[in-house]
Amino acid sequence: MLIAANNRDFFQRLSDFFDSGTWTVVRDALILVVAVFWLAIAYWIYKDARRRIESSWLVALATALGLVLPFVGVIIYLLFRPPEYLEEIRERELEIRAMEETLALQEMRCPVCRAQVDPSFLVCPVCTTRLRQACDSCKAPLEPLWQICPYCETPIESPRSLDLDATQSLEPERRRRGERASG
Repeated sequence: MLIAANNRDFFQRLSDFFDSGTWTVVRDALILVVAVFWLAIAYWIYKDARRRIESSWLVALATALGLVLPFVGVIIYLLFRPPEYLEEIRERELEIRAMEETLALQEMRCPVCRAQVDPSFLVCPVCTTRLRQACDSCKAPLEPLWQICPYCETPIESPRSLDLDATQSLEPERRRRGERASG
């Protein structure tokens, strides 16, 4: 009997609390906190989507998802949002473009002495290393993989090797030319 009286007393006090003005204030405060939190989540979704998504209607759709489905919409948005910010994507593209331009503008160097050489040079002027083969017809410098001269349309018979042995065989001839010029 004592337990039943205690239970009745407890439930009576609980009922009195929910009927009191204190409960009304606590309930209204909780509803306000939940509503503010819900709106804050929707605002966060809007701000985050603007930084990650280019399409304005997709940003609006993500924000509406956060507003229409409270607390579940943010989870859905987090599952499907793009992994990178638009700013990061643009920065990466600019870095790639800058690297490509740097590689394209890189000056050509001799593979032996590392002296700067012009792309049209056939031989390095510093160490006399053969850099390119010359066309038999127009004497224009040719790339090693070319099958035909793009300047005069002469077929390239067989690509000559551009190794050091070929360069060394040219040295005595150059020395003789130098001796004739000085003599």
